[in-house]
Amino acid sequence: RTWLEMMAPDAVVASMANGLMKQQSAHLSAAEQQHIAEYLARQPLSALKAPAPPPRCTETGRALNAAHPPITAGWGYDTKRFVTADQAGLTAADVQNLTLKWAFAFPNAMRARSHPVIGLGAVFVGSQNGTVYAFDLESGCLHWTFRASTEVRTGMVLEPWAEGSAPEVPRLFFADIFARVYAVNALTGELLWMVKVDDHPNATLTGTPAYHDGALYVPISSLEVVSAADPNYECCTFRGAVAKLDPSDGTMIWKTYSIPEEPSEQKVTPIGTRIFAPSGAPFWNSPAIDPKRNAFYVGSGENYSSPANDRSDAVFSFNLESGAENWHRQTLPGDAWNVACMMEDNPNCPEEKGPDLDYGASMLLVPLADGTDILVAGQKTGIAYGLDPDTGDVLWETRVGRGSTQGGIHFGMAAEGTRVYVPINDMNDTRDGAIYPGPALAGLHAVDAVTGEILWRNVTEDVCDGREFCDPGISAAITAMPDVVFAGHMDGWLRAYDGATGEVIWKADTTREVPTISGETARGGSMSGGAGPAIGDGHVVINSGYGLYFHMPGNALLVYGKATP
Repeated sequence: RTWLEMMAPDAVVASMANGLMKQQSAHLSAAEQQHIAEYLARQPLSALKAPAPPPRCTETGRALNAAHPPITAGWGYDTKRFVTADQAGLTAADVQNLTLKWAFAFPNAMRARSHPVIGLGAVFVGSQNGTVYAFDLESGCLHWTFRASTEVRTGMVLEPWAEGSAPEVPRLFFADIFARVYAVNALTGELLWMVKVDDHPNATLTGTPAYHDGALYVPISSLEVVSAADPNYECCTFRGAVAKLDPSDGTMIWKTYSIPEEPSEQKVTPIGTRIFAPSGAPFWNSPAIDPKRNAFYVGSGENYSSPANDRSDAVFSFNLESGAENWHRQTLPGDAWNVACMMEDNPNCPEEKGPDLDYGASMLLVPLADGTDILVAGQKTGIAYGLDPDTGDVLWETRVGRGSTQGGIHFGMAAEGTRVYVPINDMNDTRDGAIYPGPALAGLHAVDAVTGEILWRNVTEDVCDGREFCDPGISAAITAMPDVVFAGHMDGWLRAYDGATGEVIWKADTTREVPTISGETARGGSMSGGAGPAIGDGHVVINSGYGLYFHMPGNALLVYGKATP
């Protein structure tokens, strides 16, 4: 109820009418849905005013510029999340003088989890209410908006091109919480196509689709883990999958499941609910592409029902052309869990009862000096692994953090050469119902990709000072540029670290209220959900706010640039 009260009444109505709560609200009339929304929001729908839009770029004379190709570092392109000096347009010395240039407040939002992409002289970003925005990077004026059917969870992927050879219609790809993938004209926001990649009623997309060689590789997850909290729900029938789409029209070329066999009835609970298995093993990280081996890599989450199998909490290698599995390597057996396990005596909780320690972060394919490669994988256990990309054999493993159901290593690492930057969340409390041994190591750490040796640690000082839902760790994906790493923390601070030493060289409090380009006030919060910093063309762009799972809400898009003399 605390979180629902933070939502605007029209957002609550939209959720019940056509959104996540449609199934639960089907028996309610429109008037009853409105009464519930107004009660929760403490205001009538008639009192809700749409915020003023930002100024249009047509009024300022600014236009999208095809001379600026997309920054192809990060989700959808290269999961090492390293931005070159030319792409960044920033040096380490510049970073120490970054200042807030402009901000935007996402309307009626309490979270901002869609990773932005920079290109065409603009920044493209999705939002909680399904609106996708194209802002001028320099000024913040608005080029266009597009409205998806529901929340946009994934990052934006702007079709790449070489400088001087932009396509006539550059395409922008993204996906929503209902497992729909979209392509829009990046110059106008016009819808080109939309496809739903999985028919399971609980299917969703969290990991950003990867674009490679004229194809989209889409990881598929689900919210069935939540539906299982209802003891009458027949848990569970979803299986993780990855699909290859033709980016010209969205045609599905192939689809491969994490679990080959379809679930079948296993037992009946004491209250008469059927239990199905095997299930789960969702893919909710962006695929890491390996053209040399004609392969890509993704990591799976837990099984949803008993018995657990060897497909959960595993790293997978698939063939780019056929989708056939090359190999998989499970690093934590026996992990079956769903939200029923957070409730007392709920018969839908699997016998294993967790521990729910998925692979949420993408794999990193790191080239080595001798011409070979190593695949670095980070798990919610807090353990990083070095794997042989040809076989999946474990070459080294290093405990970087203590681990927890919200990470350990949660949404994304980064690599600069063979130095791998590992963010650790390690929530140091029992709000998730679990107790973890050992000290929390929330903060940023560096690991040698060759040996797994820890190069340095920077455990974040807890500056929360008792603030509710505030934690010091790093859940969100991080981003590196030469000699610098940017990390958005759960305490609302965006910090830049020296890559060689781990020393904090710059920081900004994203939770303070700031004026925006539209005249509204924006305020950030915790940072998570895969939306890490986007760096490019002399700017650092960050979403701030994660009003989910006991974290600080917020609605801010913040754009930093070099201070003017």
